[in-house]
Amino acid sequence: MSPRMLRARRARLPLFTAASLALLATACGGSGGGSSAAPKDFSYLSVTENTTVKTALGTLSKGACKAANDALPLKVETVPQASLDQKLQLLAGQNALPVQFAAGNAPALTQQLAKSGKVADLEKELKDLGVYLQLEPAAVSTIKALYGGKLEVLPYEYNIEGIFYNKKLFQDNGLTVPGTWAELESAAAKLEAKGIQPFSASGQQGWPLTRMISGYLYRSLGPYALQDVADGKAKLTDPEYVKAAEEIAALGKKGYFGKGVGSIDYDTAMNQFLTGNAAMFYMGSWALANIADDKQNKVGAENVGFMPFPAVSGGKGAIDQYPSNVGLGITLGARSFDDRTGDWVSCIAKNYGTTALKDHGSISGFKVNTEVKDANAVTTQVRDTISTSKQNVLWFEALFSTKATTVSQTNAASLVAGSMSPQQFMRTVQDALAAR
Repeated sequence: MSPRMLRARRARLPLFTAASLALLATACGGSGGGSSAAPKDFSYLSVTENTTVKTALGTLSKGACKAANDALPLKVETVPQASLDQKLQLLAGQNALPVQFAAGNAPALTQQLAKSGKVADLEKELKDLGVYLQLEPAAVSTIKALYGGKLEVLPYEYNIEGIFYNKKLFQDNGLTVPGTWAELESAAAKLEAKGIQPFSASGQQGWPLTRMISGYLYRSLGPYALQDVADGKAKLTDPEYVKAAEEIAALGKKGYFGKGVGSIDYDTAMNQFLTGNAAMFYMGSWALANIADDKQNKVGAENVGFMPFPAVSGGKGAIDQYPSNVGLGITLGARSFDDRTGDWVSCIAKNYGTTALKDHGSISGFKVNTEVKDANAVTTQVRDTISTSKQNVLWFEALFSTKATTVSQTNAASLVAGSMSPQQFMRTVQDALAAR
């Protein structure tokens, strides 16, 4: 998936309204998965913005998966991402979902399709095929966290988040990689004193700032901090939650995000970091494509490092619990999952990870079974981190409603600019959550 689409995907994870879900339930209700229908081809409904997955599948169809393709030819259809949900609802109501399709823009739609028997039981199917262990455990953990404990999509993408940093700027200024929040604040202060902007961030998008709030929450309160909010066990207005907003707001108050952060868009923030005008950049591993691009990266890939969000003194979270996501997940229909579909899925599980990494520099949630030379050291570092990670966490808005997500991201810049207090910010988001 392209960086532009990736950031759009992560910037918002809208949930369906009760009315749209009720409509979908009516269209799907009672019919279950319908009678078994032998597919004529390996039909794949993708989104126009995503070129990586369909291209990689095309490569597999001519190579490692040629036998599967000869028996069930790959056929790709695309729709704009904005139209995907409507298309899926229409096809579901007609019992005409393709063999494989991009899941809805929010877990709610896929979960509804699964409840009505439209989505294959992927964990069972993968285990029956003997390829379940071809999925990275961290990717499985992330999917289950998003989809109510079930493996309802396949991880054609897998991203972790952390802080990219400029090694040369750190070295030139006598800084070591901070392991604690206090050390991060100290490093930022030293950089600011030298006239170097500590952080680059897009206040226009908002989510790069709120990701730092959730980072602090996960380190201070533990990996279930935001699940507790979703379950009603805690509120964002509780003092320990407001504390996280206070800490990020303090970075802004000290000028660590530079001037006019509210007007900085994603591309500008990326450019600030890759041209050496900011020392640190909180972002997901999808930024590796930008880092590997010599035209964009003027500091050199060899001068970019990656560190986890630092520990909070006395906190309940672990430094190796990385925020993660699987981009726009891909799932399979229940009615058309026959032996030929199984052959395709088995081949994908064994080969997609290698193909995506080798041909596109894209990290997926499938294991890489053939040695692939990475573009640079930081890519290797991220891959190693993913392969050894056992428990990951989500991001600030992952479990929020559409309204709360919008409120959170549109007010993030005001929080770090000082025009909205931490208490007011968290209360505003909590009120939006309560109104869902």
